[in-house]
Amino acid sequence: MKIAFPLAAVAALALAAPAAATEVAVTRFHTAESLAAAAPGPIAVRAGTGLEPGSLESQAWTDAVAAALVRQGFTVVANAPRVAVVNLEQVEVENGRARSGSGVSVGVGVGSGGGYYGRRSGVNLGLGLGFLFGGNRSSAALDSTLAVAIEDANGVRAWEGRAEAAPRAGSKDADPRRLAGEMAGRLFAGFPGVSGATIAAR
Repeated sequence: MKIAFPLAAVAALALAAPAAATEVAVTRFHTAESLAAAAPGPIAVRAGTGLEPGSLESQAWTDAVAAALVRQGFTVVANAPRVAVVNLEQVEVENGRARSGSGVSVGVGVGSGGGYYGRRSGVNLGLGLGFLFGGNRSSAALDSTLAVAIEDANGVRAWEGRAEAAPRAGSKDADPRRLAGEMAGRLFAGFPGVSGATIAAR
């Protein structure tokens, strides 16, 4: 199911890129051959695994990805042949400890039609968060993984990436619209990014 985006709303979100308050780690994957198919242009945005199409939470995440794409020069069109598939996984973790590995992996299918959700890549961001951001937290964290894949009409992926963050559960930083904006903004910053490199920043 492709979601229609009011152009005015997407434009407003694109201009209002949030100042990041939450630490976010991102990894992007692409190949020299796939980059041409990932170049800015018309693209649709669709809710994938972990998001219920039509729900307010799903809208927050797909809107954030759409706005991030617009900032990189894409035009979000409901019936575009390319689609950005948005997947989300969130787990509340006691004591803020990062999971040993989420169910979302990237980097195993660029240039192919195979699925990546629930598979493993060579990069384990779940293990990396505690190391990158200073270890244990003092309270429960909302361990969040946003994964996006840009696919053509045949389901062949040209680019995919993952962003991970662990804001304190129940805090303003964990609000879906705020968190979605920060994670999507970081994920697409400097698009397409250095393939395989993990970047952590606030």
